[in-house]
Order: sequence, then structure tokens, then C-alpha cells
Amino acid sequence: CCFHIENLKLALVIMVFVNYGAGKYWFLEHERWNGLTLADLVFPWFVFIMGTSIALALSSALRNNYSRWKLLGKVTWRTVVLVLLGIIIINPNYCKGPLSWGTLRIPGVLQRLGLSYFVVIVMELQFGKGSPEMIGKWWSPFRDILIYWPQWILIVLLETVWLCLTFLFPVPDCPRGYLGPGGIGHFGQFANCTGGAAGYIDRIILGESHIYQHPSCTTLYHTTLPYDPEGLLGLINSIVMAFLGLQAGKIFLIYKGQNKQITLRFFIWSLVLGTISAILTKCSRDEGFIPVNKNLWSISYITTLSCFAYFILMIVYFLVDVRKWWSGAPFYYPGMNSILVYVGHEVFAHYFPFKFEMHNPQSHGEHLAQNLFATSIWVLIAYILYRKKIFWKI
Repeated sequence: CCFHIENLKLALVIMVFVNYGAGKYWFLEHERWNGLTLADLVFPWFVFIMGTSIALALSSALRNNYSRWKLLGKVTWRTVVLVLLGIIIINPNYCKGPLSWGTLRIPGVLQRLGLSYFVVIVMELQFGKGSPEMIGKWWSPFRDILIYWPQWILIVLLETVWLCLTFLFPVPDCPRGYLGPGGIGHFGQFANCTGGAAGYIDRIILGESHIYQHPSCTTLYHTTLPYDPEGLLGLINSIVMAFLGLQAGKIFLIYKGQNKQITLRFFIWSLVLGTISAILTKCSRDEGFIPVNKNLWSISYITTLSCFAYFILMIVYFLVDVRKWWSGAPFYYPGMNSILVYVGHEVFAHYFPFKFEMHNPQSHGEHLAQNLFATSIWVLIAYILYRKKIFWKI
């Protein structure tokens, strides 16, 4: 496949910019509960593109008869390293003294990426094939689904588990299926129900002191319970998101060289997922069956973001591979060292030159300039490493 998957590592650059503050503009910060802002788009797109990359890389390995057991060993090692890196990054202590194991946060972004990667690639190792199978003419319009039916069954089962736990799991003193923020939301009737089943499961299994203590809903809804947006229940839909990205990669493989077919399939997937989102949300922010919610990683959040991802993938594919109007630069370079850029921007976030004293800390302009400057430095670092052929891979 000639499509440069790394071109969509634009998501990584936006993630760095958002994590650095994005100018302190409200519309560039994470939504407090239901709804979407630019900041809520980036992480799931990264998960999506990770899934697409898995399809392309694994197909090549299987075509070359690479040992599946060796691949599994590499995948397991990569997952362990990602999880450990994630735990180290989100638990900095610097000069505050020894880190307390009693307050160690366990879930996080890299942990979510690593575990999603592991589950999706293990499914592919079990059921995937190096070359797409042929299928009868009658069923050919559904070829990209039917020849991978075992994986789809597992994904449907996983989503069924998410739905059952979310809407049927009993949470003490909370209504079943509660998807709200708790606190003063719903007139304070369910103050200790933040996140419903998702929050309760994390607090029971991981413990209150091992999850995120300052969720985004706190400032608006005055919640008192810790809640982790990278918690255990949301991991299920993260896996689904990665699988939908994997599906995009399979489209590249099945329709290789057929630009019209690839573009059409991306458009159809975008349309179907967008329709599902419209039904689930009733095209509203709070009144739907399942609102779009990044904190919960709700299924409507996944279908909405996947709808956008397929549409953007279609546009970028057209610009880069069909018309060749764009090479993907400069976003291509951070994608070649994505782990280094992500880890580095987190570790050095509070150090010069990524952060420096401002004349007016209340100024959006100064914050924006600082955050753009810091993000640009990482793009430059990635470019220099690319030119020197230095790549940090796990």
C-alpha cells in the first residue's frame, strides 16, 4: 500500500499542542462531560491510526511467513513497555520525595494504547491472513467485513459486554445505566455516581487512590469522587476504535491500487458510522440514548470519531496518494518517532524552552505563542532525528 499512514500523525502534533495548553482557550480544552471539543478528537484518532498501521504491518509479516509466536512475543514485550512507560510518565515526583505506592495512578494514555494494541493484534494473529481471500460475486460489496467475520464476532461480543456492564451493572445508590457526572448534575440527586458503572468498576478494582483524582467534570459539576477517563470499562471501546482503524487498513489491502474503490469505501464507512451516531445521540448533546462522551469513551463517541476519521482519511488519501498534492510534511516526521515525541513532551513539559515565564499569565495570546513554540520544537526535533535516521521504536 502506497499510502503514507504516518501522514495522519497530525493527530500526534495536535495532541502535543493540546497537552501543552492550546492557548488556554475553552474550545481547545477537554469537554467537561458530554460533547466534543478539538481536544477530545485527538486521542481516539491516534488509536484509530494505530489500528490501521497494525493491518498494514501485520499483513506484510504474515505474507512473509513470519512466525506468529515470535510476533506474539514482540507484541507482548511492546505492550509491557508501553504500560510501564505510561505508569512512569503519569506519576512524576521530581523533588517531592519518594513516590507512594498507595497513590500510584494505574490507568493512562500509553497504558490504554498498549492494551488496545495488544488485544487487536492478538485477534489478527489468531484469525488474520497475509493475503485477503476471494469471495463470491454476490457478497463482494461486503468483502472487507465477511472475510474477517471471526474478528467482527469478537468485537460485537466485546461491545455487548460494554453495553451490559454500562446499563445493567448495579451501582450502589445510583440508577442503573447512569451516564452522568454526578456532583451537582441532575440537581445533585446522584452526587456520588460519577461515571456510573465505569467509575464504580475502577474504584472497586483499582481503588480510589489509584485512578485520576482531578477529572475534567470537577470544575463544572463540583464532583468529589475520583474518576479516570482511561479506566477499565472504556478500554473496551478503545479496542473497538482500534479495530475500526484496522478495518481501514484492510480496505487498503483488499482494494490495493483501486483509488475509486478505496475512496468510496471510506465514504461509506463514514456515512454508516455517522448514521449510527445520529441515532444513538438523537443528534443532540445530552438528550440521546447514549451521548457522545470522551470521559466514558461511550460507543457514540467511538462511532462519531470513527466517522470523522474515515472522512479525514479519505481526504488525506486523495491529497497524498491520488493527486500527490501533499507529502504529509511536516507532520510526517513526528510520526516516525511518535513514542519519543509523546514521552518527551510529557517529561519536559515544565522545562525551558517548552515552558517559560510570561509577562501576563492571563493572556491567551502569550499562552498560545508558548504552546505553539513548544509544539514546533518537537516537530523540529523529530525532523532532525529523521534526517539523521534515528528512530526510537519499542
